[in-house]
Amino acid sequence: MRYPIEVLTKNEVQRLLDACGKEKWTDRRNYALIMLLYRSGLRIAEALAIRPCDIELDRGSIRVLHAKGGQARTVGIDPMASRVLGDWIIEHRTLGYSQGDAVFMTVSGRSLTQGYLRRKIPELGRAAGIHKRVHAHGLRHTHASELRAEGIDIAVIKRQLGHSSLLTTIQYLDHLKPESVVQAIMKRA
Repeated sequence: MRYPIEVLTKNEVQRLLDACGKEKWTDRRNYALIMLLYRSGLRIAEALAIRPCDIELDRGSIRVLHAKGGQARTVGIDPMASRVLGDWIIEHRTLGYSQGDAVFMTVSGRSLTQGYLRRKIPELGRAAGIHKRVHAHGLRHTHASELRAEGIDIAVIKRQLGHSSLLTTIQYLDHLKPESVVQAIMKRA
């Protein structure tokens, strides 16, 4: 069954981030990972494959070496997410991890899995009291929706999301903002 796309509001994203906590290093790791997904629009596998050496915080860029379809690309990351990611990378280093290790590791030193993220984000959504379906790919939808609402050119959104076709991006955005159809019909005399 395919569920409808549900975009989170800024308030809901903040509640999701707050639900991570900050006490344990794993809380701070999860916070940084959710911030990365939300502010970069990366796919889960792309985010989990990122290494510190792929990130250039001063340029606001991340090299995605293992993108969908085996392609590589560079995405942008905004200053807010850069600060959070930068703080996490410093902590990552103090935990004994190297520039070549994945940014998001488990307690036992392995890379986080997609399965962990698919369980953890809905759990955090419930803890945050969000009644929508909360999942990692939903953060990608939220990112794309916010970019479009900010007036970012569709061609830029296409490149940020790593779509191979502009038509894919247009269809993607069309599903994210069905309110435009509702509003148009509501204006009828």
